[in-house]
Amino acid sequence: MSGTESLVPYINEKKKPGEEPTIIVDSREASSAQKIVKGLIEKGVNVKTEMLEKGDYILSDQCAVERKTVQDFVYTLTRRYLFEQLFRLKDVYPKSLIVLEGYMPIIYKYSNIQPASIWGAMFNLAKNGIAIISTSSYKETVDFLYTAARQEQIVEKRSAVVHAFKKCDTLSDAQVYFIASLPSIGREKATAILDSYQTPLNALINVDDWEKAVHGLGPVITNRVKDVLSTPHKDKKCEETRP
Repeated sequence: MSGTESLVPYINEKKKPGEEPTIIVDSREASSAQKIVKGLIEKGVNVKTEMLEKGDYILSDQCAVERKTVQDFVYTLTRRYLFEQLFRLKDVYPKSLIVLEGYMPIIYKYSNIQPASIWGAMFNLAKNGIAIISTSSYKETVDFLYTAARQEQIVEKRSAVVHAFKKCDTLSDAQVYFIASLPSIGREKATAILDSYQTPLNALINVDDWEKAVHGLGPVITNRVKDVLSTPHKDKKCEETRP
């Protein structure tokens, strides 16, 4: 907290004329979340849009935000590589966090993913230092982004800065990234898997032996990986069960 052990500077922080934060918004996010952008502008935020490699909102040189609706979050867990994206974001922006927008109890209405898997994913992010902020609507998201940006820029005296991301420049980087993209694996476990099996192909061929060869890989994780590797592809979004 910039040398302070109290929340008082944040609680008592007063808004001064002309002292408004700048938030850099990914151009794709700006197109799909126009109400949020409009809400920020109405609060006086200097909104700048540009194509960002990672993250949806840049609040400072240390803080970036990824926004997901609850539905998108669940869909991402089954289709895309949220964990690797967020961990790479955190490598560049140490205070990276995710805003989870929407009605959380809706997770109990999905038919093809267990709520425990969603809570487990959230816990995995939290224990790896990625905070999760829950908002019930776009209006709460606007209020949070505005307040967080002010604290970073007005109280902490930081500026919103777009950083470059390290590419997979080496073959080793690409191999780790590939294995880390599998469900619940991540960079640390991917490195351990490659240490044991040397090549990604050899690792995938011997996925049945991961539990014995790699510490920390139990049946839950390996079964999820095997499901991804062996289930025929069907391009369908998560379906809700009807009440």
